[in-house]
Amino acid sequence: MVPLGLVFELVLPLILWADISAGVGFRFASYIHDYMVLQKEPAGAVIWGYGVSGATVTVTLWQDQETIMKKVTSVKAHSNSWMVVLDPMKPGGPYKMMAQQTFGTMNFTLSVHDVLFGDVWLCSGQSNMQMTVSQIFNATSELSNTAAYQSVRILSVSLVEAEQELEDLPEVDLQWSKPTAENLGHGSFQYMSAVCWLFGRYLYDTLQYPIGLLASSWGGTPIEAWSSGRSLKACGVPRFTASDFVAGPSQHSVLWNAMIHPLHNMTLKGVIWYQGESNININRDLYNCTFPALIEDWRQTFHRGSQGQTERFFPFGFVQLSSYWSAATSDDEFPEIRWHQTADFGYVPNLRMPNTFMAVAMDLGDWNSSFGSIHPRDKQTVAYRLHLGARAVAYGEKNLIFQGPLPEKIELLTDKGLLNLTYSQQIHVQRQDKIFEISCCRDQRCKWLPAPMNTFSTQTLDLNISSCHDTVVAVRYAWATWPCEYKQCPLYHPTSTLPAPPFIAFITNQTPGYHSKVMK
Repeated sequence: MVPLGLVFELVLPLILWADISAGVGFRFASYIHDYMVLQKEPAGAVIWGYGVSGATVTVTLWQDQETIMKKVTSVKAHSNSWMVVLDPMKPGGPYKMMAQQTFGTMNFTLSVHDVLFGDVWLCSGQSNMQMTVSQIFNATSELSNTAAYQSVRILSVSLVEAEQELEDLPEVDLQWSKPTAENLGHGSFQYMSAVCWLFGRYLYDTLQYPIGLLASSWGGTPIEAWSSGRSLKACGVPRFTASDFVAGPSQHSVLWNAMIHPLHNMTLKGVIWYQGESNININRDLYNCTFPALIEDWRQTFHRGSQGQTERFFPFGFVQLSSYWSAATSDDEFPEIRWHQTADFGYVPNLRMPNTFMAVAMDLGDWNSSFGSIHPRDKQTVAYRLHLGARAVAYGEKNLIFQGPLPEKIELLTDKGLLNLTYSQQIHVQRQDKIFEISCCRDQRCKWLPAPMNTFSTQTLDLNISSCHDTVVAVRYAWATWPCEYKQCPLYHPTSTLPAPPFIAFITNQTPGYHSKVMK
């Protein structure tokens, strides 16, 4: 017979071990932290983490010692994870949130404080999204402008690659924080994303409630690294090895796996995106598929991961590529990416890209950028134009001009040697550069010729096509890597100062007076 004292000596370490291990395994997901912003009504915020299989977890939301709500769930056996969806909350705060794990007679408690409810936006892309506030125009002034924006909270994801989809972030460079000069301008291409911060700041000026901003970007990366295998397969993207054309990771899905998928349980309001430069020499011809496919796949994944709380077609904004000077770059490469960014429509939202918005940036070129002309420093205008799109598309603000003028009708006046463009909005002709071109064809051989602006009115513009003695089959606008100098493109909307975006349109009927539809 074993002495009772010996049994107690054997069992006690096991009890203590179970007690310790149960506590060690209990935690929030990596981005649930003090100072965070959770998505407000009408959605419910998702709170999740890890624990001991079979344990009960109770999540409590507090404010001023008053219990606002409690949610109870169990830790799943196969993943050791737990999740609750909070009831929809009005914007505001601060709140304290506590999670308690009960396992047998053992209780373990976690808590986060100064939690706000508002709108949560994810910001992603490559180096132009990664540029910090310390790298942009008027950096000193911008870095000091934080006192009024303490309800705009920021988080920056670490640069990590993975071969498989991760469920949680391995690392966070900047955990949820209130904005300061130090964390907005922490080095070059580190944190915090200037476009992301300024976008959120402009939104806060309009909405006047908390905004949460998560930056997850990596310079020199093609879209393939940010796309799931599913979306790449849908576009027939060929496998390629590490590319000499890019500075960052280029392998398929490695950043989707490590820097986007781990966020998919989060309830989001929307996404903004600034990427495309690294696809100039990588699958450029497929970008009109890979970009819409990325948007669709992210939407599906975040909707499912958040238990349906993130909208199925959440708003997705992006920056159309700015200008770039390089002797080695063909003058077709940047225009093609800009065009493909719209799925070859020239504008958004469109049938292939619903609930999207775009900031045109081709007039923001920066010859003198100390970070190279590929990195223009005027991120304030970029973010301002993005926020106009968000106000119109994401927030439904009526009668707001959020994109520049595009022609809605093209009329060939062969007898007059003119091509007449009728725009959907009023136009302001700032200068009469030779920025329009026509495709002049004979015997299936075509060349692009300048088509000078002739006469114009508040919504129409005539192009002189007398240089073409054969057949005019197409017209295009601003089809160049560097189409105009800083804020000096020829066409803008007269009151919003938004530039007319680049376009290409084909004239399919040569009957005089024929009205050709633009784009598609």
